[in-house]
Amino acid sequence: MTEKELRKKAMALPLNPGVYIMKNKDKKIIYIGKAKALKNRVSSYFGSHSNHSLKVIRMVENVDDFDYILCDTEFEALVLECSLIKQHMPKYNILLKDDKGYNYIKITKEEFPKISEAKQILDDNAEYIGPFISNFSVKNAVEETLRIFKLPQCNKKFPKDYGKSRPCLNGFMGICSAPCAGRISKEDYISSINDAVAFLKGGASKSVEEMKRRMYEYSENTEFEKAAKMRDRIRAIQNLDEKQKVVSINVPEEDVFALTSSNKKSCFEVLRFKQGRLTDSEHWIIDSVDNAEDARSELIERYYSMRSDIPGRIALDGSVTDEELLKEFLESLRGKKVEIIHPQKGEHLAIVNMCIKNANEHLAQNQGRLGKEMAALEELGELLALPKPPEYIESYDISHTFGADNVAGMVVFHNARPMKKAYKKFAIKSFDGQNDVGSMNEVLRRRFKHYYEDDSESTFKILPDLILLDGGQPQVNAVLPVIREMNISVPVFGMVKDNKHRTRAIAFDGGEIEINSHRAAFTLVSNIQEEVHRFAITYHHKKHQKSSFSSSLLKIDGIGEKKAKILMKHFKTITAIKEAGVEELSKVSGISKKDAENINNFYTQK
Repeated sequence: MTEKELRKKAMALPLNPGVYIMKNKDKKIIYIGKAKALKNRVSSYFGSHSNHSLKVIRMVENVDDFDYILCDTEFEALVLECSLIKQHMPKYNILLKDDKGYNYIKITKEEFPKISEAKQILDDNAEYIGPFISNFSVKNAVEETLRIFKLPQCNKKFPKDYGKSRPCLNGFMGICSAPCAGRISKEDYISSINDAVAFLKGGASKSVEEMKRRMYEYSENTEFEKAAKMRDRIRAIQNLDEKQKVVSINVPEEDVFALTSSNKKSCFEVLRFKQGRLTDSEHWIIDSVDNAEDARSELIERYYSMRSDIPGRIALDGSVTDEELLKEFLESLRGKKVEIIHPQKGEHLAIVNMCIKNANEHLAQNQGRLGKEMAALEELGELLALPKPPEYIESYDISHTFGADNVAGMVVFHNARPMKKAYKKFAIKSFDGQNDVGSMNEVLRRRFKHYYEDDSESTFKILPDLILLDGGQPQVNAVLPVIREMNISVPVFGMVKDNKHRTRAIAFDGGEIEINSHRAAFTLVSNIQEEVHRFAITYHHKKHQKSSFSSSLLKIDGIGEKKAKILMKHFKTITAIKEAGVEELSKVSGISKKDAENINNFYTQK
């Protein structure tokens, strides 16, 4: 449907609460939303886009039709919306990937056992404690246990590496017993492991009681060194307890949420408290949100659709859309009252600020990792006057040997990084001989034929933000008519090399843009050009080698293309065919004894 037709259909909707389901031309659900009045909400998508975000505009561009389900109340619409989103995971809804699984603490069975985290139980004769839902609590428990009992955190294997090297920093700091330097006997090491396992299984209070008993016993027996070791462990556990009290609240259970944003990304952070102590922490990096109130509400709905344990109190770093509706939804899931608070002072505000700080830290780490790449994309987008930075770039190069074995390579860069699963190879079919322009024309036509005809799982269904061709204006001019003819709206540019085969400029329909002075964009385009050239020429070499092999077989009396293919399929290489005797060759289906003799004679005479 056209946007005009979609608006007409939307204007005919009733003013009732309900859920609307947006679909693309392949009838795939791409967005699900709820509305207090369906007509008003759905019709707002079609018409003027002046108040819409870029994400909404993109979604609307892909809408071909929509369905709707009427509900009696807005609450009923919210419950249905959450259920449908969980079922269909539409592309344009805010989605949280639920990577929660069971977590275990693993104790290996070896001469010097090791304690570590594990995601699953393996058949490796190790002991496993668990399962635990929270990876956060397992990670903390293992780290603190290793510190308290001064057990190694490295990957060294004992007794193989026992006493063979100087201790690492942990050994110098006294937080590892340093078996690598031979500072602890095997007996004492096993004793520490046993105490550590008892601590993990029995908890701090039970372990401290046992340690105190042993400390007094060692002291009475004048084993003061062992008594001091017990004393240090008790202090370490007490220090851990004090550290945990710093991150605590005077409530039995509470979840704390924060949402922070930068220009490109947002971070949704959750801190979970049980019995007044921090027991879990989760975060998600998502696309930058347009409206924080809407996003908070939607994210919290998504979060508790994945989690069954809902606390009695939820603290937020800002307001949410339809708070009473959200509260009603959470209470229906919990079966009890839920309080939503917006702390302004005291310990709750301190915890919210800590949640915000963690979210900002995770966002900074993400931006730091991707910062250079995003800066390069922004610079390239500005240089080429694109409407937005090109996150998904396709690049093409032609390779041949004097017009023989013509091939093309297509590489993809997603967020400025190679996306190798989307790389494609093309053998040129429409002609023989050297014609880079004609080859590029054929390849782009075939590529966008796949876009229209492939199933939804194909990476060909992803429309790029930018196409870069290896070559200048002739290649660009060859491709632009194909793009227009196939009704594809993607900017196309060429990558021009200097006489030393280095990237010099970017060609477009009408001229060239010098790129050398734009350092980030220059580096990115150079990397793309080198990668597409490498990929295309590697494919060409393989094809040329294979055709060379086949052509040598075709020189043998009685061996045509069909028999050459049979031989290559059976023996894989020409070397294997050369080394095969007449008897072995004649056993191949379709190869007669006469053929085998001819093959053998041909290669033995060479």
